[in-house]
Formats: sequence, C-alpha cells, structure tokens
Amino acid sequence: MITVGLTGGIGSGKSYISRVFEELNIPLFKSDQQAKLAYQNPDIQRDVINLLGSKSIVEGQADTQYIASKIFDDENALIHLNAIIHPWLEKRFLAWTDSLSDYPYCIKEAAILFETDLYKKLDFTICVVAQEKLRISRVIDRDHTSEEEIKKRMTHQWSDEKKLSLADFVIQNNGELLLPQILAIHQHLIKLHK
Repeated sequence: MITVGLTGGIGSGKSYISRVFEELNIPLFKSDQQAKLAYQNPDIQRDVINLLGSKSIVEGQADTQYIASKIFDDENALIHLNAIIHPWLEKRFLAWTDSLSDYPYCIKEAAILFETDLYKKLDFTICVVAQEKLRISRVIDRDHTSEEEIKKRMTHQWSDEKKLSLADFVIQNNGELLLPQILAIHQHLIKLHK
C-alpha cells in the first residue's frame, strides 16, 4: 500500500481535491475530521483540559472555537495540543491503512503535514498551492471570518515555498484546470503500484 500525504495552506483547495481523489475510488483519511473524534477519548479530554482549561471540553464535547482562540494566540499551547492529538491520529491512520490491501494507494489529508514531520512516515506527498490573496478570499467566503483571523491562522502554517521543497507532487490552484493535474498524479501512483 502506497501512502500519500495531501496538504496545502488554508484556502488552497485541498478539500475539493480530496473529493476528486475519492471519486477516483482512492481511500481518504481526513486528519481534521479524525482529530475531532480524538476529543471523544477520555484520556485526550483530560490532557486537553489540563492544557487549556475546563472551558475546552464542555459536557464531553470539545469547544473548538475556544480551543482555536487559545492555540492560535499561543504557539506553545499549539505545540502541546499537537503532541496530545497527533500520536492518537497516527495510530488510527496505521490501523486504517491495514484494512486497505485492495487499493493501489491511499491519501492522508492533513493541513500541517510538513510542519509536524508526519510526511516522513509517508511514501509521497502532494502539495496544493494558491496565491495568498486568493486563499484568503476563499476562506472569507467559506467561513465568513475576517482577513485578520485568517492571517493569524496562516502564521502557524509553512509558506508554500517551504512546503514545495519537500513535496513530491504539486497541484497549482490559481485558476488552472485541476482535473488534468490530479489525473496525472493518479496515473503515476497507479503505475508505481503495479
């Protein structure tokens, strides 16, 4: 089983690209979605409360807005939260890949694949890039949030330039046709599997 990481900065379009890979019948592990499940684990809940306070978990549910407000203003808290969540996510990902022997490859979608060194455990990486102005516009439309809030979140992600130096494949999403780029990567990975 070939494991492929898919990443890109906020608003780059990686969620749309993930859906295209799913349409190609490629299994997709959505790290952000899985991370939300991590907060259901009692041990993780305890560790998050110890780190961020009792307001972070309310009636057994993560208050993601509160958590985001704490970690995006405190680099140290973000690092510690990642240290709580990522080992759990990695175990879940490995168990998931063990069940996929009938597929040529699978994709792990993660916003901070390079920043956390998770890419080193994968066979290949795909990086989706787009101009910052376009990314900000997309996120404002999608999340109805402020430009200031988006830029604050962007400071916790590497620049496209830094990511590109580590990526095996690049998808440009500044208005270019996406399907030909995705299909070229798909065909390449299928050939490697044979």
